Amino acid sequence: MGAALLTRVAAEADTCVIDPAKPAHLPSAVKWHSTPAEINSQFTPDIIVIAVKPQHMANALPVYGKYQNSVFLSIAAGQTLARLSSLLGGGHYAIVRAMPNLPASIGQGISVAVANHSAKAPQRALCETILKSVGLMAWTDSENLLDAVTALSGSGPAYVFALTEAMAKAGEALGLPPELAVQLARQTVVGSGALLAQSKESVADLRVAVTSPGGTTEAALKQLLTQNGLPDLMLKTMQAAAKRAKELS
Repeated sequence: MGAALLTRVAAEADTCVIDPAKPAHLPSAVKWHSTPAEINSQFTPDIIVIAVKPQHMANALPVYGKYQNSVFLSIAAGQTLARLSSLLGGGHYAIVRAMPNLPASIGQGISVAVANHSAKAPQRALCETILKSVGLMAWTDSENLLDAVTALSGSGPAYVFALTEAMAKAGEALGLPPELAVQLARQTVVGSGALLAQSKESVADLRVAVTSPGGTTEAALKQLLTQNGLPDLMLKTMQAAAKRAKELS
């Protein structure tokens, strides 16, 4: 996810990346350092994007506490504003916590962000510009909603991919050649997503439009939407993701 953001902003700003291993396909205009100690002492960043795994945060973040005038944009799941501030050393750090998702890598993501009280309007605007460079974004005033956001849109692409896999496997079980089953499943999901993006109809109306009374789709949905079917399974799925996000904090 950090690479997706980097690709979009590298041409617009003086940018450096801190990573023990040099990232593959690093834009030519981006400076790379293996440790923060290699950063020019005269360099004062406007924004520091924190794109590390939650379990690595305690080791990675404290060294950046010297940048008290920067805004910190974290895209790590489960890491609260309070914890991020504490790891930086406490005090009045400007911090924005956001949850983008994988489609950001092709500019089709969606992010939800929350800022602490120390983040000024220009700093919020800078974070918004970066997040909007990879898709849609929205602000919330309630940090408590970020775990639900993580469960829905953050982890959501994996649910779609798992559904696509299951459709292809079911197609095989019905006798389709594996390659054709995969092609049909993938393009059905891609095409349906494109229709969702373009249509002004509600999701429910689109579902009804493809469901002829007494037809094949109606027969299928009687299985899919039954009690303990997809709605109940999806709720349990997202509850598990939200629970894990809380545990990571």
